[in-house]
Amino acid sequence: MAGPRYRVSMRRRREGKTNYQSRLKLVLSGKPRLVVRASIHSIIVQVVEARLKGDKVLVSAHSSQLVKYGWKYNSGNIPSAYLVGYLCGLRAKDKKIKECVLDLGILVHKHRVYAAFKGFLDGGIEVPHGDSVFKKLNLESRINGTHIKDYAILIQKKDKKKYEREFSAYLKNGLDPSKITEDFDKIKNSITKKL
Repeated sequence: MAGPRYRVSMRRRREGKTNYQSRLKLVLSGKPRLVVRASIHSIIVQVVEARLKGDKVLVSAHSSQLVKYGWKYNSGNIPSAYLVGYLCGLRAKDKKIKECVLDLGILVHKHRVYAAFKGFLDGGIEVPHGDSVFKKLNLESRINGTHIKDYAILIQKKDKKKYEREFSAYLKNGLDPSKITEDFDKIKNSITKKL
């Protein structure tokens, strides 16, 4: 019921895009924010500095940039999220950024967001956090794509048609999903060498 004291919240809050209370705390810290956003098909990791005239992106990485390093698998899965975070972390290190605060925003696609965060940490930048979230989500065993490899091997033995249907995009591109862990390690090494 609307009355004289009814106040319409800000547009981005109504759309579920910005939590202004948590954003204010992050901005007041005075440190650059590590912004991680995930959609179904892509991951974006940015280091952003708050300015009065608008935020300035200091460093960023997008999952589409992994192709340059040889990544041919899905650009929206957990291994690619980790690699994007790792790429952004190394770029931030090159720009002499030493620490950030994590800006999760309104959290969607939790596993991929935390995988990208883990990659950023492995890139060598300090971000205050607790390691319990990585253990809770069982990310250590999923970051390199072991879960995809295990599932592909299991389903290939049980039901060939289902395997071809579920991994059709991989097979169409000439990829073997059971080799994703090996390719992950190659791409990570490639990123490390090129930066």
